[in-house]
This record gives sequence, C-alpha cells and structure tokens, in this order.
Amino acid sequence: MDILCILIGLLFMLVGIAGSILPVIPGTPLSWLGLIVLYLAPSLEFDWTFIIITGIVGIGIYIMDYIIPAMGTKRFGGSEAGAWGTTIGLIIGILAPIPFGILIGPFVGALVGELAFNKTEGPQAFKAALGSFFGFLASTFLKFFATLVYLGLFIYKVIVNFDLLF
Repeated sequence: MDILCILIGLLFMLVGIAGSILPVIPGTPLSWLGLIVLYLAPSLEFDWTFIIITGIVGIGIYIMDYIIPAMGTKRFGGSEAGAWGTTIGLIIGILAPIPFGILIGPFVGALVGELAFNKTEGPQAFKAALGSFFGFLASTFLKFFATLVYLGLFIYKVIVNFDLLF
C-alpha cells in the first residue's frame, strides 16, 4: 500500500507540474494533493502541520494565479479582454505547431483582445498586451516554482522515511 501511495502521489506531483504551465489543470492544488496522498501511506505518521502549511501556501498561490495576470494587465492599462486574450492565446499557443507558441500565444492573444474587443489603439494595446503577458509569466513562474518545491518536499519525505516505507 505504501508503494501505491507513493506512485499515486508522484503522479499527482507530475500532473501538478504540467498544470503549472497549462491553464486548464490546477497545478498547485494537484501537487498538494500528491503530498496528502503520500501521507496516506500506512507506514507514515500524518503530519498535520506540514499539510496545513503547504495547503495554505497552495491555496494562496492558486488565488494569486487569478490576481497576478489581472494586476499586470491593469498596471499597463489593459482590460478584461486582454486578460481573456492571454488565456485563449496560451491555449492556442500550446496547440499550435510553432516554436515558442506557449510564449507567443499569450502575447498575441492579449494584443488581439485589446485591439478587437476593447477597441484600444495600437500603442496602448501593445502596452496592455505586454502587461497581460508579464502578468501571465509571473503567475506561471510562481506556480511552476511552487510545484517544484512541492516535488522536492515529496522526494525529501520519501527519502527521510525510506526505512518506514520499505
């Protein structure tokens, strides 16, 4: 049962890392769920403090994922159309067979959102698209970093408790 918990927890960790980049998958909560599954292993004593602290951090990052891109968009004079364009552009950028589509897509999506749906003029639309794009990058970096930290904690807990688990 311990090995099964480790494998399922590791699967949650890996999907969480992917979800930190892909907008549809909630990366940080899935990685945190991987930590919970690890502690469900019968041989490990459940560490409430560890789970609560990592859970609070995970929820905070999950909430910030929605706030940071909006802050970037607003700071550079963008609109909700630019923020939506960033997300749609990311999805298209991931699916498009072009190099760096995951980076180009959000910027182009924000620009199109500002130009087409908000009727923003050229230079202001470009500035708003940059803000939306920078907000997206900051948010993605934060989620990616958090999921890597969770993976590191997961591996650390497995190594430290190796003799209990196996």
